[in-house]
Order: sequence, then structure tokens, then C-alpha cells
Amino acid sequence: MHRIITLRLIIIIGLFNLYSFPVEAQTFYIAPLGDDNASGNREKPLATIKEARNRIRTLRSKQELLDTVYVKIFPGTYFLNEVVTFNEEDSGTSQSPTVYTSATNERPVISGGIGTGRFEMERPDLWKVFIPETRFGLSFEQLYINGERRFRAQTPNKGDFFQIGEMDKTILDGSGERTKFSVHKVVPQKQDMDFLSDIEKEEEDRVQVTFYHKWETVSKPIEYINQMDKSFYVSGKKMYHATEDSYYYISNYRKALDAPGEWFLQQDGWLYYKPKQGETTENVNATIPVTEQFLIIKGTELNPVQHIRFENIRFETVGFRTPVNGYESNQAAAQIDATIMLDHVENIEFFNCDIAHTGLHAIWFRENCSSSKVENCHLYDLGGGGVKIGTAWSPKVPKDKPVTNHIVLNNNIIQHGGYVFPSAVGVIIFNASDNKVTHNDIANFRYTGVSSGWVWGYAYSPAQRNKIEFNHIHHLGWGELSDMGGVYTLGDSKGTTVSNNVIHHVYSSGYGGWGLYNDEGTTDIVMENNLVYACKDAGYHQHYGKNNIIRNNIFALIEKSAIQVSRVEEHLSYTFTNNIIYQDKGEIISDVWGGENGMKINVNYDYNLYWKAKDPSPEFYGLSFAEWKKSDKDKNSIIANPQFVNPVNYDFRFRNNSNARKIKFKPFDYTKAGVYGSDSWKQKAQIPAELELKFNEVIKKIVK
Repeated sequence: MHRIITLRLIIIIGLFNLYSFPVEAQTFYIAPLGDDNASGNREKPLATIKEARNRIRTLRSKQELLDTVYVKIFPGTYFLNEVVTFNEEDSGTSQSPTVYTSATNERPVISGGIGTGRFEMERPDLWKVFIPETRFGLSFEQLYINGERRFRAQTPNKGDFFQIGEMDKTILDGSGERTKFSVHKVVPQKQDMDFLSDIEKEEEDRVQVTFYHKWETVSKPIEYINQMDKSFYVSGKKMYHATEDSYYYISNYRKALDAPGEWFLQQDGWLYYKPKQGETTENVNATIPVTEQFLIIKGTELNPVQHIRFENIRFETVGFRTPVNGYESNQAAAQIDATIMLDHVENIEFFNCDIAHTGLHAIWFRENCSSSKVENCHLYDLGGGGVKIGTAWSPKVPKDKPVTNHIVLNNNIIQHGGYVFPSAVGVIIFNASDNKVTHNDIANFRYTGVSSGWVWGYAYSPAQRNKIEFNHIHHLGWGELSDMGGVYTLGDSKGTTVSNNVIHHVYSSGYGGWGLYNDEGTTDIVMENNLVYACKDAGYHQHYGKNNIIRNNIFALIEKSAIQVSRVEEHLSYTFTNNIIYQDKGEIISDVWGGENGMKINVNYDYNLYWKAKDPSPEFYGLSFAEWKKSDKDKNSIIANPQFVNPVNYDFRFRNNSNARKIKFKPFDYTKAGVYGSDSWKQKAQIPAELELKFNEVIKKIVK
């Protein structure tokens, strides 16, 4: 009998070894004073995310995990000197995801920067500190003082620009506007020439010039200064739109260090800083970046990285170093990387995280990414934009093969960006479909707020069925670039909706401070229930497109005109119905009406309410309202006061909606746009009062 029992036990043990059973949840801990040779439990934590990743990688290669694997990070700052990478070996499963999170209510900080020593006073208005790491090749172009960005010395100072006096362009390769290679001789305007003699001979090979060309910027080293004729030379590839109309500034030479908050790093390693009011050498902590990225998560087309979640973590302080030959930052800074790069991933999530003080964009779900999410995150003080979705190149796959899809951006604060790459966008969807951008607060960028589509004209585009809804998009442009909008669209957009957004204070340099902007080839898009006000050029603008529906929106207090359209085409360009227009000094509609051979643009206007507060009989392309109606437009539209509560102070609730009912307008609650949740979270989305005042000062200069 005993022999039979023993035999049965041997068989059971053998089966156990043959078919290993799943283990329960596994948790690793990380602490600032941890040890990567320790066990990784609470009492003996690890020191780095990289080691925790390695432990989990080994665990997954040997066992079938039954439950969530946690990496719990204790409060403190964890310094990176290189990016942390994840590949297909790090994938979790829906049953057993990997979660990197805080171990307590206090969030840990993952930092790509290091602190400097304490400044010493050369004189009260000029401090210095030696950076020993420069001896080993470290250079940097960003500096953070007490967690705030400071800008490298430039002339004119931040917020001002020179305008080119003369420019001679010598094309060495290629032809047309965007040549393969060209050399530019720039002659500053006479009143701006002094800076050329302020640049010391030994500084010439480090000085940079940054040009602003419509929707792009270019940053280049100055290659030669001719003191005889007061000119300088730059060269580069694809220096698009570099003309006499371009603006520019010069940076990174000692004599440009003349304004509080500016800094300059000498080649000998001494960092000079002009303190701002209230700063002392005792209360200032300076941080410099040593790396450019936090995470790279990259699988393969057949084996994507799956089921990893990051929550309650702060990622802060990474930089960007200009290449030796400078860079051409094209529209949307499309080719510039992000601090967190993702390719070939599924079910990757970021929840309640911060990304701040960067030289690049924050996050890029680039190639073949799906079913992933960024939620309740605060992305701010960014060198580029917030989140990029999809590839910035046309997909080399059949139409029916999936591209990046089903990425959700919800309830995030995405603000204060474009500090290194002004053409960057708050959120951009390139070649990607079925994404949702909802309930975000997007503000204080130099270019567009949200962009969707990356195919110009009427060719096939995969950017379809994207939802841009319930976002608060505001304080964009700052009069620095042109051809921009609160929401910008391109190409075939079937199934895409732009609805229930609040968009305001969009001000370009030249043309194009638009609220809703359908650019080249935008097709089959629906824009409804949006409140757009206080923009520069138009509340709604279509460059050219087809079969778009603009319905049940409010466009108010636009500087130039409420509606703008720029190209005559034979097909139906758009339908504009059930909208309310409230203007003060601006026009109702402007630009193209009659095209070549007198052909009028094909648009459908009806059931709209128009009101111009200072003009009871507004004109439409120079026509009276009655004459306008005879052109088969707005047969059921009216001119009437919409009876808003206080439109001058941006209160667009109705005192009485009787006139709105006449055009079948359906009231919508525009206060639902933007972030939701706790009072502290919503308060965090409010831009500082001093920033708003600065923006208003810029507006005064633009519209004077």
C-alpha cells in the first residue's frame, strides 16, 4: 500500500514539473538607495527601472504569470544617463500586464538631468558656475532654474524678432522653393546690424540663427560673417520659404547675454546666468539635461510590445542638442522625435503621469501602434508638441492594412510647448485612424492646437474616423508663425468629427489665425457644436475640400471675418447650416466668391443666424443680405441678435434663444469642453494670469 502511494506521489510530482502551474502576482520595488543586486522586495529594493525590467523579462521567459506584475517605485529622483528600452520580451498579457507605478501617494521622478553646483556671484546681475562634465564632452542647450525653463542668450530678446533686410539665395542643387541644397547671404536691416560686430571671432562657429518661415522654422549655424558689407551666410537642405519676409533671431554668443533669465555656456565650461528678480544664489537650483529621451518601446510587426502601463510617475528634464549642420523643422516639426517613442505596440497606457521640461515632443505612438491610451496626464514645458499619433510618412502598405489606430488621449493637460520647435502641434494625428482626442486642455503653443491628416489633396488618406471632441484649445500662435488653426485638417477624413470643442485666442504672424481650418483636400469631415471666438483671421476657414459639414457652431468676435474660403472648385465644397455668427468689427465672410470665368464657389448655406453688433445690415461679398439670398444662399437664414448673456466677456449662454430656434439651432453646453475631475485638476489647466496678459499684449501688436 505504501509503495502504491509513493508511486502516485512520484507521478504527481512529475506531472507538476512537466506542466508548470501559473504563479501569483509578482511585485518588485525600486528605491533611490536600492541595490540592483538585491532581491527586489520591499525590504531590499532595486535601484533602477532597467533592472526591474530585466527581472520581469527573465520571469516571463520561464513562467506563465497568472496576475499583474507590479514595479512599485518609492518617492525620490531617479537619474537616467541613457534611455530605457523595452522590446517584445517585455510584453505582458491581458491577464498579466506589467504596471510601473508609485509605491506611495507621492510620485517618483524619472530625470534625464543633473544638478549644477551653486552659482557664484561675478557681480550682482551676473552669476557663474563651472560645469565639470563639459570636460568629458557634455553640451546642453536647455537650462531649468527651480523647475522653470530659462532661455539661452539671444538677440533680440525672447518674444522679439529681426526681419530680414535682404537675402540672396544661391541654389547649388535642385530647383524651386524647396531646393536640395542652397546658400543664403543675409543682410540685416540697417538698424539691426550691430549684433554682427558683437560676435567675437572665436564664437562665430557656435552662433546660431533661427528663421521663422510661415509654418516652419530653420535653425542653422552662421558659417561666415562679412564685417565689410555687414552680412552673414548660412546654408542647408530644403530651407523652404526662406525669404526677405522671414523673421529671425541670433543666439549663443556672450554679448547677447543681456536680459534677466538668459544664460550662456562658454567653451571652457563656465555657465553664466543673469538672475531674475527675487533669485539669489542660495534659493536657486539649476538643472541641465544629459539625455534626450526617457523611454523607447519598440516591438516588431509580428511581435508588438503589449500590456505595459505607467502610472503616477513624473518624467522630467531631458534636452535637445542641435546637430552640427543645424536642422530644418518642417510643418508640425513632423520629423522630430519624442521623449517617449513607441513603435509596434498594443495596449500601452500612461495614466496620471507628468512629462515636463523637454527638448523634444512628449510622446509619439508612431508605427503600427494600437489600442493604447494617455489619460489624466500633464504634459507641459515642452520643446516640441504633446502627443503625435501615426507615421509622418505615407504608409507603404495596401489601403486595407492597419496603420496606427485606436489611440485614446483623454482628460490631459497639454500646455506650454514649442519652445525649441515652434512649429510643433499640441496633438497631431498623422497617418492613423480611429483615434479619440477628447476632453483635453491644449494651450500656449506657437502653432496649431490639434491637427488631423497628413495627405495633401484628394489622394487616399488613412486618417479616417478620428474623433476630436470636447477639447478646450486656446492661446495659440503668439504671432510667430502663419497658416495655423485651433483644429487643422488635411485630406480624406471620412468619419472624422470635430465637435463640442471650445477654441479661442488663435493669433498668427501673417495670414491664418483660424479656429477651424480645413486645409488642402479635407473631405467628408463633420464639424458641429463648437464654440469658436477671439481668433485672428476666421472662425471657420476652408482652403479647399469636398463635402464637409459645418453645423450648429457658434463663431464670434473674429478679427477679420467669421467665415473664409480660399479656392473655387466645381464640386460641393461644404455645407454650412444652423450656425450662429456674432461679429463686432470683423466681416461675416471674406475671400473667394467668384472664381475664374465668373464661376462661383459651390457651397450650401442655410438656416444660419448672422449678427454684426455695429452694423444692422452686414454685407456678404459686397452684397446685401437680400442680394446674397438671390444667389441661392441662406434662403432660411436670418439677421438677428442671438441674445447672448455677455458676448464681449465671452459668455455665450442665451438670455433668450427664440432667434436661435428660428434656425433650428440646438443649444449645447460648451462648459463641458476641457478636462474634468477634481477642482485641483481643473485649476491646473488654467493658464497663469501673467501669461494671458502677455498674450493680450501680443494681440495688440498684431492687430494695431
